[in-house]
Amino acid sequence: MPEQPEQLEQPDQPDQADHRKLPRRRGAALNAAIFEAVRAEIAESGYAALTMDGIAERARASKASLYRRWPGRAALVLEAAYDAMPNPATVPDTGSLRGDALAVLRDVARQLEGTVGEAMRGLLGEALQNPAVASEIRDYTRGNVGKVMRTIINQAAVRGECDPALATDCRVEAGPALLRQRFIFSAGPIDDDYLVQIVDEVMLPLLGASPPGITPSGAR
Repeated sequence: MPEQPEQLEQPDQPDQADHRKLPRRRGAALNAAIFEAVRAEIAESGYAALTMDGIAERARASKASLYRRWPGRAALVLEAAYDAMPNPATVPDTGSLRGDALAVLRDVARQLEGTVGEAMRGLLGEALQNPAVASEIRDYTRGNVGKVMRTIINQAAVRGECDPALATDCRVEAGPALLRQRFIFSAGPIDDDYLVQIVDEVMLPLLGASPPGITPSGAR
Protein backbone atom coordinates (compact mmCIF):
# COMPACT_ATOMS: atom_id res chain seq x y z
CA MET A 1 0.00 0.00 0.00
CA PRO A 2 1.20 3.51 -0.69
CA GLU A 3 2.60 5.34 2.29
CA GLN A 4 0.11 7.76 3.84
CA PRO A 5 1.27 11.40 3.90
CA GLU A 6 2.29 12.65 7.29
CA GLN A 7 -0.46 14.66 8.98
CA LEU A 8 0.70 18.10 10.00
CA GLU A 9 -0.17 19.08 13.55
CA GLN A 10 -2.49 22.07 13.66
CA PRO A 11 -1.23 24.93 15.81
CA ASP A 12 -3.14 25.65 18.97
CA GLN A 13 -5.39 28.67 18.97
CA PRO A 14 -4.03 31.55 21.06
CA ASP A 15 -5.31 31.67 24.60
CA GLN A 16 -6.86 35.09 24.09
CA ALA A 17 -9.45 33.54 21.78
CA ASP A 18 -11.05 31.85 24.81
CA HIS A 19 -12.28 34.35 27.41
CA ARG A 20 -12.45 31.56 30.00
CA LYS A 21 -8.64 31.39 30.07
CA LEU A 22 -8.25 35.10 30.75
CA PRO A 23 -7.88 36.72 34.17
CA ARG A 24 -11.34 37.40 35.56
CA ARG A 25 -12.38 41.04 35.78
CA ARG A 26 -15.45 42.26 37.54
CA GLY A 27 -17.39 45.42 38.20
CA ALA A 28 -15.79 48.70 37.23
CA ALA A 29 -12.68 47.10 35.71
CA LEU A 30 -14.71 44.97 33.31
CA ASN A 31 -17.06 47.84 32.45
CA ALA A 32 -14.12 50.10 31.69
CA ALA A 33 -12.62 47.51 29.33
CA ILE A 34 -15.96 47.09 27.57
CA PHE A 35 -16.54 50.83 27.18
CA GLU A 36 -13.04 51.28 25.78
CA ALA A 37 -13.69 48.43 23.36
CA VAL A 38 -16.93 50.04 22.18
CA ARG A 39 -15.22 53.33 21.43
CA ALA A 40 -12.26 51.62 19.75
CA GLU A 41 -14.55 49.54 17.53
CA ILE A 42 -16.50 52.63 16.46
CA ALA A 43 -13.29 54.57 15.79
CA GLU A 44 -11.96 51.71 13.66
CA SER A 45 -15.04 50.56 11.74
CA GLY A 46 -17.89 53.00 12.43
CA TYR A 47 -21.17 52.66 14.28
CA ALA A 48 -22.99 50.71 11.56
CA ALA A 49 -20.44 47.87 11.68
CA LEU A 50 -20.46 47.65 15.48
CA THR A 51 -21.44 44.22 16.86
CA MET A 52 -21.64 42.71 20.31
CA ASP A 53 -19.32 39.94 19.08
CA GLY A 54 -16.70 42.47 18.03
CA ILE A 55 -16.96 44.36 21.32
CA ALA A 56 -16.63 41.16 23.35
CA GLU A 57 -13.61 40.04 21.36
CA ARG A 58 -11.82 43.38 21.68
CA ALA A 59 -12.64 43.64 25.39
CA ARG A 60 -11.53 40.01 25.86
CA ALA A 61 -14.84 39.28 27.56
CA SER A 62 -17.71 36.94 26.89
CA LYS A 63 -20.72 38.11 24.92
CA ALA A 64 -22.88 36.78 27.75
CA SER A 65 -21.22 39.23 30.13
CA LEU A 66 -22.30 42.07 27.84
CA TYR A 67 -25.92 40.93 27.69
CA ARG A 68 -26.03 40.48 31.46
CA ARG A 69 -25.34 44.22 31.76
CA TRP A 70 -27.10 45.73 28.75
CA PRO A 71 -30.16 44.60 26.77
CA GLY A 72 -28.61 45.49 23.44
CA ARG A 73 -26.13 47.50 21.43
CA ALA A 74 -27.87 50.87 21.84
CA ALA A 75 -27.84 50.83 25.64
CA LEU A 76 -24.20 49.73 25.71
CA VAL A 77 -23.11 52.42 23.25
CA LEU A 78 -24.98 55.08 25.21
CA GLU A 79 -23.26 54.07 28.44
CA ALA A 80 -19.87 53.98 26.71
CA ALA A 81 -20.54 57.55 25.56
CA TYR A 82 -21.53 58.61 29.07
CA ASP A 83 -18.31 57.08 30.37
CA ALA A 84 -16.30 59.52 28.25
CA MET A 85 -18.44 62.62 28.86
CA PRO A 86 -18.56 65.01 31.84
CA ASN A 87 -20.45 63.55 34.77
CA PRO A 88 -21.44 64.65 38.29
CA ALA A 89 -18.32 63.00 39.72
CA THR A 90 -15.99 65.20 37.61
CA VAL A 91 -17.48 68.67 38.03
CA PRO A 92 -15.03 71.52 37.29
CA ASP A 93 -14.41 74.26 39.85
CA THR A 94 -12.54 77.10 38.15
CA GLY A 95 -13.69 79.69 40.68
CA SER A 96 -16.39 81.26 38.49
CA LEU A 97 -19.68 80.19 36.96
CA ARG A 98 -18.52 81.41 33.55
CA GLY A 99 -15.29 79.42 33.75
CA ASP A 100 -17.08 76.29 34.94
CA ALA A 101 -19.75 76.50 32.23
CA LEU A 102 -17.18 76.99 29.49
CA ALA A 103 -15.11 74.08 30.82
CA VAL A 104 -18.14 71.75 30.69
CA LEU A 105 -19.28 72.84 27.22
CA ARG A 106 -15.75 72.62 25.82
CA ASP A 107 -15.35 69.11 27.20
CA VAL A 108 -18.69 68.02 25.73
CA ALA A 109 -17.88 69.63 22.36
CA ARG A 110 -14.49 67.91 22.22
CA GLN A 111 -16.10 64.52 22.82
CA LEU A 112 -18.85 65.15 20.26
CA GLU A 113 -16.26 65.92 17.59
CA GLY A 114 -14.68 62.47 18.03
CA THR A 115 -15.76 58.88 18.52
CA VAL A 116 -18.45 59.76 21.06
CA GLY A 117 -20.08 62.07 18.53
CA GLU A 118 -20.02 59.35 15.89
CA ALA A 119 -21.65 57.00 18.38
CA MET A 120 -24.36 59.53 19.22
CA ARG A 121 -25.14 60.21 15.57
CA GLY A 122 -25.41 56.47 14.99
CA LEU A 123 -27.77 56.07 17.94
CA LEU A 124 -29.96 58.96 16.82
CA GLY A 125 -30.21 57.60 13.29
CA GLU A 126 -31.07 54.11 14.51
CA ALA A 127 -33.64 55.41 17.02
CA LEU A 128 -35.50 57.27 14.27
CA GLN A 129 -35.95 54.02 12.37
CA ASN A 130 -36.48 51.58 15.22
CA PRO A 131 -38.94 52.30 18.09
CA ALA A 132 -37.37 49.54 20.19
CA VAL A 133 -33.98 51.25 20.00
CA ALA A 134 -35.59 54.61 20.85
CA SER A 135 -37.16 53.01 23.93
CA GLU A 136 -33.84 51.46 24.93
CA ILE A 137 -32.13 54.85 24.67
CA ARG A 138 -34.83 56.52 26.79
CA ASP A 139 -34.44 53.87 29.47
CA TYR A 140 -30.68 54.42 29.69
CA THR A 141 -30.58 58.21 29.36
CA ARG A 142 -29.04 59.85 32.43
CA GLY A 143 -29.06 63.58 31.68
CA ASN A 144 -25.54 63.88 33.07
CA VAL A 145 -24.70 67.23 31.46
CA GLY A 146 -27.79 68.81 33.01
CA LYS A 147 -26.78 67.41 36.40
CA VAL A 148 -23.27 68.82 35.98
CA MET A 149 -24.71 72.22 35.06
CA ARG A 150 -26.93 72.25 38.13
CA THR A 151 -23.94 71.40 40.32
CA ILE A 152 -21.82 74.26 38.97
CA ILE A 153 -24.79 76.61 39.40
CA ASN A 154 -25.06 75.56 43.04
CA GLN A 155 -21.33 76.22 43.45
CA ALA A 156 -21.78 79.68 41.91
CA ALA A 157 -24.74 80.45 44.18
CA VAL A 158 -22.59 79.74 47.24
CA ARG A 159 -20.04 82.25 45.86
CA GLY A 160 -22.87 84.78 45.38
CA GLU A 161 -22.56 84.82 41.57
CA CYS A 162 -26.13 83.93 40.68
CA ASP A 163 -29.62 83.55 42.09
CA PRO A 164 -30.38 79.85 42.66
CA ALA A 165 -34.11 80.61 42.49
CA LEU A 166 -33.66 81.32 38.78
CA ALA A 167 -32.21 77.86 38.10
CA THR A 168 -35.35 76.26 36.70
CA ASP A 169 -35.03 73.10 34.64
CA CYS A 170 -35.52 75.05 31.39
CA ARG A 171 -32.79 77.55 32.25
CA VAL A 172 -30.36 74.85 33.34
CA GLU A 173 -30.97 72.89 30.11
CA ALA A 174 -30.71 75.90 27.77
CA GLY A 175 -26.95 75.83 27.26
CA PRO A 176 -26.59 72.06 26.70
CA ALA A 177 -29.65 72.14 24.41
CA LEU A 178 -28.06 74.77 22.16
CA LEU A 179 -24.88 72.73 21.99
CA ARG A 180 -26.82 69.59 21.07
CA GLN A 181 -28.70 71.48 18.36
CA ARG A 182 -25.45 72.72 16.80
CA PHE A 183 -24.02 69.19 16.97
CA ILE A 184 -27.04 67.60 15.29
CA PHE A 185 -27.58 70.14 12.52
CA SER A 186 -24.05 71.30 11.75
CA ALA A 187 -21.58 69.19 9.80
CA GLY A 188 -18.53 71.18 10.86
CA PRO A 189 -16.72 71.42 14.19
CA ILE A 190 -18.26 73.32 17.09
CA ASP A 191 -16.16 76.47 17.27
CA ASP A 192 -15.20 77.96 20.60
CA ASP A 193 -16.74 81.34 19.79
CA TYR A 194 -20.14 79.66 19.69
CA LEU A 195 -19.59 78.12 23.12
CA VAL A 196 -18.64 81.52 24.52
CA GLN A 197 -21.83 82.97 23.03
CA ILE A 198 -23.92 80.26 24.66
CA VAL A 199 -22.43 81.06 28.06
CA ASP A 200 -22.29 84.86 27.80
CA GLU A 201 -25.52 85.53 25.90
CA VAL A 202 -27.78 82.77 27.21
CA MET A 203 -26.67 80.89 30.29
CA LEU A 204 -25.37 83.72 32.47
CA PRO A 205 -28.22 86.17 31.78
CA LEU A 206 -30.83 83.47 32.43
CA LEU A 207 -29.28 82.87 35.86
CA GLY A 208 -29.02 86.54 36.82
CA ALA A 209 -25.26 86.59 36.25
CA SER A 210 -23.21 88.33 33.56
CA PRO A 211 -19.90 88.13 31.71
CA PRO A 212 -16.97 90.11 33.16
CA GLY A 213 -17.42 93.87 32.81
CA ILE A 214 -21.16 93.71 32.12
CA THR A 215 -23.85 94.54 34.65
CA PRO A 216 -27.28 93.30 33.59
CA SER A 217 -30.19 95.70 33.92
CA GLY A 218 -32.47 94.77 36.80
CA ALA A 219 -29.77 92.64 38.40
CA ARG A 220 -30.83 91.18 41.70
